[in-house]
Amino acid sequence: MSLAHAIIYSDGGARGNPGPAAFAYVLCDAQGEIHHEHAEKIGQTTNNVAEYSGVIHALAAAAKLGVKTVDYYTDSELVQRQLTGIYRVKTPHIQDLFRKVLDCQKKFEKISYRHVPRTHEKIRYVDGLVNRVLDGVYD
Repeated sequence: MSLAHAIIYSDGGARGNPGPAAFAYVLCDAQGEIHHEHAEKIGQTTNNVAEYSGVIHALAAAAKLGVKTVDYYTDSELVQRQLTGIYRVKTPHIQDLFRKVLDCQKKFEKISYRHVPRTHEKIRYVDGLVNRVLDGVYD
């Protein structure tokens, strides 16, 4: 599969913050059809680390698929505002993840980041994947 443009939705979460954590993402075409999805446990960490891990892995997957432009949607207002330069990244371990995202962005012609509510259909879907992987029922 090759998509020139992808719409990505991701979520990350930790039970306990910090606690057992996971992320999930979906890559969709312009019509919203899911072409690729992934969910993964990432050990004991925080919600913010899980959110950033989702961004990093989703962008890496999009680059492998030959995507050139991305509309990226997240329910994390913090992550969206940091990635668009509205908020500064102050925490050292998040700065490392932020730099990884910046490196990933170099593989694309254009990326936009948008905040959407947790009630958005695709965000609810990826949130469900996060919970399924944390419950041990996602393959």
